[in-house]
Amino acid sequence: TPIAAPEDRPRILIVDDERININLLNALLKADYKIMVATDGEQALKAAMTGKPELILLDIVMPGIDGYEVCRRLKAMAETQTIPIIFITAMGDVENEAMGFALGAVDYIAKPFNSAVVKARVGVHMKLKRNGDMLENLASMDALTEVPNRRAFDQTRKQEWARSLRDGLPISFVMIDIDMFKQYNDNYGHGAGDECLTRIAKALNGCVQRPGDLLARYGGEEFAAILTNTPEEGAKRMAELL
Repeated sequence: TPIAAPEDRPRILIVDDERININLLNALLKADYKIMVATDGEQALKAAMTGKPELILLDIVMPGIDGYEVCRRLKAMAETQTIPIIFITAMGDVENEAMGFALGAVDYIAKPFNSAVVKARVGVHMKLKRNGDMLENLASMDALTEVPNRRAFDQTRKQEWARSLRDGLPISFVMIDIDMFKQYNDNYGHGAGDECLTRIAKALNGCVQRPGDLLARYGGEEFAAILTNTPEEGAKRMAELL
C-alpha cells in the first residue's frame, strides 16, 4: 500500500522539552503521521488550538507549565477537549498514572521508548479517535439532506455564542422556512418533498462558505444558519443570498 501524502496523514503533536525525545519519536512515527512539535507547555497549547492535531504525545515534566497543567487546559477548552492525550513519562508509580487518567489522558508511554510499544499504542488510539470522529459526524448529520442537524446546530450555537462573548465579536443567526411546503408535499407526494428538501439544503449550504459558519436543518422544512463575526448588515446580505 503506498504511503499517504504528508498532508493526508493523521496529525500528531509531540510535546517534550528534550530534543532527543522529539527526534526519537519523530523517527518512529514520521512514515505514517504528520508530526507537529512543541518544546514547552505554552507552545503546546497554541499548536493544539491552531494545528488541530488528532493525537497529542505530552511529556509530564517540563519547565514552566507541566504536562498535567497542559492536559487540564486542553480538556477545559471546547476546541481541544476531544483530542486524545498520551503522556510521555519516566515516572512509573501508580499515583502519577492515576492522576493523568483522572485529568483525561488515554494512555502512558514510558521512557526509554520501546519502538513496538510506541507504534502500537499510537496506532490504537489514532484508530479509536478516527472511529469516534466518524460516529460523531454521523450523529451530527441530517440523514436526508446531508447537512448538519439540530443537534449540531445547538452545540455550535453554544460554542460560538460563548466565543463571541469572550472575544467581543458580533454573531448572527438566520432562520429559514420553506413557504407552502405542506401543500407541495400533499400535491406531489413525500418522495418529491424529500427531493425538494435535499435540493434546497444543497443550495443553501453552497452559500455558507466561511470556516466557522454553519448551515443546518433545524427541523421539518426549517433551516438555520450561524454566521460568526457577522454584524447586522452582513447578516441581512447573507439572508437575501440564502
